[in-house]
Amino acid sequence: MVLSDMGEGQRGTIDHVGGKGALRRRLLEMGIVQGAGVYVEKYAPLKDPLELIIKGYHLSLRVEEAAQIRVTDVR
Repeated sequence: MVLSDMGEGQRGTIDHVGGKGALRRRLLEMGIVQGAGVYVEKYAPLKDPLELIIKGYHLSLRVEEAAQIRVTDVR
């Protein structure tokens, strides 16, 4: 499952960070790394962006960026 398909209140573990070049580097620098736990706190009213909690801090990502991140153990 990709991160952009997760619903509000779901938790998961990051399995793979996709993207190329600057996008991938920026995601990794923000702490979105393989094995990190992620919690989808909420979506904006128009479903873009989504707010995550990862490694104890809040992070907003565009849906197109979140589609590059594969997640497992979704609950």
